Amino acid sequence: MGPPSPSSAGGPGSAGGVTGALLRTPPRPLLIGALPEQAVRELGAALATEPLLAGVDVLNARRRDAQALAAAWGRPSEVTEENRLYRLAGLLAPDPAPAGRARTATEADLRLLLDWAGAFKRETGERGGPSEAFLRDRLSYGGMLLWEHAGTPVSMAGFFRPIGSVSRVGPVYTPPELRGRGYAAGVTHAVSEAAYAAGASQVLLFTDLANPTSNGVYQRLGYVPVEDRVEVAVL
Repeated sequence: MGPPSPSSAGGPGSAGGVTGALLRTPPRPLLIGALPEQAVRELGAALATEPLLAGVDVLNARRRDAQALAAAWGRPSEVTEENRLYRLAGLLAPDPAPAGRARTATEADLRLLLDWAGAFKRETGERGGPSEAFLRDRLSYGGMLLWEHAGTPVSMAGFFRPIGSVSRVGPVYTPPELRGRGYAAGVTHAVSEAAYAAGASQVLLFTDLANPTSNGVYQRLGYVPVEDRVEVAVL
């Protein structure tokens, strides 16, 4: 099942223009874009009174904004997750090149994709289980790739359908017993190329700052840091 329709709001600027935005897609965290400092303080106060924000207990924001929001919120909170947004500045081939090759996943791979997507969610602590409808949509536009070695899938990566010439890579997953062989680098390189081929001019990805291995892999492939974001939970 896909996500529910989101609720969203924008903040007016002094001349009536929009200066920032937030998005809420229950049960996911409140997602907060880049906001002016004053708007961050006002949002922190509104979290307790605005009906649109009723029941919010987790938010996702830029690190500096999250700290200000937590202070303005006036409720005990803690950082539960730290992520870094990367942008692909110039795609570089893995060095050394891993054994094997990439191929586009097909309907015949759906069971494996569901299993690996579920394992990815459990390992990262992501809410909910894997969605068959979501994966079928990915398959419909060639948005899931597998890395194969000796004819056997050993790693997977996906990309979101480009919107406004922007695509995001994810998830990237290799079973624990197959890690350390460069398969994730190979499939991430391939899926980045596929996102470009699908019409993206900008390719992004998020990674957990607690995982130095994945951060190193992405940087060696040409991804550069854009900003750090955190999830903050109300206690």
